[in-house]
Amino acid sequence: MVRANTSRAIDPVNTYQAKLLAPFAVLGIKTVEDWLTDIDYLPTNTTILAPQTELAKEVCRQLLAYLREPGFTFDLCLHISGTTHQQRVWQAIQEIPFGKTSSYAEIATRLHSAPRAVGRACGANRLPIVIPCHRVISKSGGIGGFMNASEGNPLKIKRWLLQHEST
Repeated sequence: MVRANTSRAIDPVNTYQAKLLAPFAVLGIKTVEDWLTDIDYLPTNTTILAPQTELAKEVCRQLLAYLREPGFTFDLCLHISGTTHQQRVWQAIQEIPFGKTSSYAEIATRLHSAPRAVGRACGANRLPIVIPCHRVISKSGGIGGFMNASEGNPLKIKRWLLQHEST
């Protein structure tokens, strides 16, 4: 179960508490106090950084568990500051079961929104993998966008994650 704090603004520190090598990128992990605040996709040639805090160590442990077993359920305290609409989209994304996908249009219909607004909220997700925005695809069955990109490396990451989950 993922617990989220949406009640107070946190200005994440600009440094990483860990940099974890994944098959598709280095995952830059930021934490503040007891909250995971960011997971960034960094180039694979980025220098690895061992976890600097107990929380960063736990985040790395859980991310590695996901990379071994895509059905792994995260149990982290998240800080997911955003607009009300973004928070509603991120909640809907967290409800997409492992191994399944949902379209931007399906989520938009459920939230009485628009597909592009859902896509923008997905692009604003600072906690990818844990909030699995890669599971949101185009209504036509295409992969859709990822990280506000329509081509290039971000889509390679999305393809890897979807293949990893066999969707």
